[in-house]
Amino acid sequence: MTERPQLSVVLSTLGNYSVLRRVLDGYEQQDAPLGSFELLVVSDRAEPDRDALLDAVGQRPYELRVLTGEVPGLSANRNAGSRAARAPIVLFTDNDTIPTSRLVTEHLAWHRRFPTEEAAVTGPVRWAPGVRITPFMKWLEHGIQFDFDSIHGIEASWAHLYGANSSLKRSFVARVGPYDEERLPYGYEDLDWGYRARAHGLRVFFNRSAIVDHWREMTVEHWQARAPRLAVSEWRFCQLHPELEPWFQPKFAASMTVPSGGRRSAALARWVPRGAPYIGKHVWSRADLHWRQQIAPHFLAAWDAAASGSPPPLQPAVSALAERATSGGS
Repeated sequence: MTERPQLSVVLSTLGNYSVLRRVLDGYEQQDAPLGSFELLVVSDRAEPDRDALLDAVGQRPYELRVLTGEVPGLSANRNAGSRAARAPIVLFTDNDTIPTSRLVTEHLAWHRRFPTEEAAVTGPVRWAPGVRITPFMKWLEHGIQFDFDSIHGIEASWAHLYGANSSLKRSFVARVGPYDEERLPYGYEDLDWGYRARAHGLRVFFNRSAIVDHWREMTVEHWQARAPRLAVSEWRFCQLHPELEPWFQPKFAASMTVPSGGRRSAALARWVPRGAPYIGKHVWSRADLHWRQQIAPHFLAAWDAAASGSPPPLQPAVSALAERATSGGS
């Protein structure tokens, strides 16, 4: 360790070794000087194969440290990374988000543009070139997995402070306090932190040029498997903040009050763009119903179990092997 870096990248990881290697390769291609940033690879406490992780990390030309969260989950990983960070700015990201070449430069530039402690920067998370993008994955882009479409201009909200690509002043992170490791270990942890940060004056700015490429092929089956975790996290989030309405629960509940349908539209969506005149809106609204009905039973059962006091356990991921299988990891 020599000169103090300007940016600390806190990268949470669990399994997914071949994609992690791609992500770390991406930081070798940054147009920012190598000494301007450091990489903190924070291994989840549930990591099943430490040797595979270290092999994926390998030797890098930039400053890199491997840490481990104190307990399983993204919250613990981000807390461990922010505590260990040497730079005044912390960029949170994941093991499946490959940085474009200007990622570090863009985050640093916007923190110079907005130097107040309360200013945060978030950037787009788009599907990576080379990933086969299905209609279901296009559906996820519209308020399911991310909600960038709702951002107009450069001012975003606390709800857009996604842990996949957001940077903050480290002093502000310390002022707001840690991510909730106990109640929200994985899921809604970034929403909870962002909502709490509002009381400290958080402002979120959306830099459309600070891009990461998401290397993960999402399937309906993957979302069915993650739905229980999502449901328990949302239920707990709403218990912590009863003034807020749930986002997913009413949408999934409403989908189960109408007859099943939309399977044919979900298949047609491969050839019919959402914006196609006349037919596009019909096909995609029916496809939306179909995909919600495929996921809803898995979500609603876990929501009801959480409400009755017997939620399924919150795991840091569906499982290390499932994450690796669905993401193209080795």
